[in-house]
Amino acid sequence: MESSQERNLPATERKLQKARTDGQAPRSRDLSHLAILGAGALALLALTPALLEHLLRGMGQQLAFDAQTVQTPSSMLARLQSMAAVGLIASGVFSALTAAAALLAAVLAGGWIFSTKPIAPQFNRLNPLSGLANLFSKQQMVNVAKMVLLTGVLTGVAWKYMSGSIDEVAVLVLQPSSAALRHVADWLTQGLGLLLLVVFLAALVDVPLQALLFKNRLKMSHEEIKQEHKESEGSPQIKSRIRQRQREIADRASITAVPQADFVVMNPTHYAVALRYDDQAMNAPQVIARGTDLLAFKIRDIAQNHDIPVLQSPALARALYAHAELDQPIPAPLYTAVAQVLAYVYRLKAALRGQGRMPGAQPDPYVPPELDPLQRATHRGQQP
Repeated sequence: MESSQERNLPATERKLQKARTDGQAPRSRDLSHLAILGAGALALLALTPALLEHLLRGMGQQLAFDAQTVQTPSSMLARLQSMAAVGLIASGVFSALTAAAALLAAVLAGGWIFSTKPIAPQFNRLNPLSGLANLFSKQQMVNVAKMVLLTGVLTGVAWKYMSGSIDEVAVLVLQPSSAALRHVADWLTQGLGLLLLVVFLAALVDVPLQALLFKNRLKMSHEEIKQEHKESEGSPQIKSRIRQRQREIADRASITAVPQADFVVMNPTHYAVALRYDDQAMNAPQVIARGTDLLAFKIRDIAQNHDIPVLQSPALARALYAHAELDQPIPAPLYTAVAQVLAYVYRLKAALRGQGRMPGAQPDPYVPPELDPLQRATHRGQQP
């Protein structure tokens, strides 16, 4: 068997389609991260003003105490529930937007695929040796190196940003709550913008990289392409059996045409071929029915019941059965042989009508050896 190093041919369309059926496609995690961060940043920009206004108003209401509030501590629980409801709704909207963005990024990277195979149990994955091999595969090593590099860059950018603004954030505790909240929102938006820019640059590299790694993983060897071609086209043995079966079905259906035949030639026990010739409509005689074994006897019986001459010409019967197609002109190399038999049949029919003398012995027409399956097989068997 060829090793994986010899898989240097691009994957065929059939293998790519099978991979998609199995739920495999090039996916970029960096693109998903970009989509999540981008959708999150846009959601913050769009929702923060309204949410911040609601939060400020709510905090003003919740931090207002009077004598009745002090006497009924349970009212604090009602206030907490209303604030929690707002927070849950905002969190749900934020999660839905980011999830939709992640799904859209996956579809853009590898197309829409609906398959349950990736989540189906596969017990062969329990093998620790194969799992260890996958852990140190080329794609895994590339992914690990990329993640380490991206983590380092993100950490550096975050550290640079936070170290430059930590003093401003620290003094927020001295400002009024409304101003502090607005400043925190602006600070988070700017930080997310920087992270978004880093991940965007990483995604520009990762999307084509994942497509390249995916195609590289699906590369095929010469033997795999040959095997796939054989499976798609069918093995010669199977195709031969299918053609034989189709021929047998056509032969059985052709029996109904025997009454229109001019004569039948047989190899007395194995082959029977019925021929017809109309000089006004045909350029050459045609085989209109044929069969072997029991089917040959059936053709003979039908011909005899309709007073159609049945002649014994083994070589010609074998050659016609092997090389002539139904309702098609016979092969040109057999013209002379069939013409001799046809002339004999015409004289025989004329004699039976009283229009001439009975012909002599039935001719033994010459059939080229290469057209006779029996002679060809005998010649092969005699070769050293």
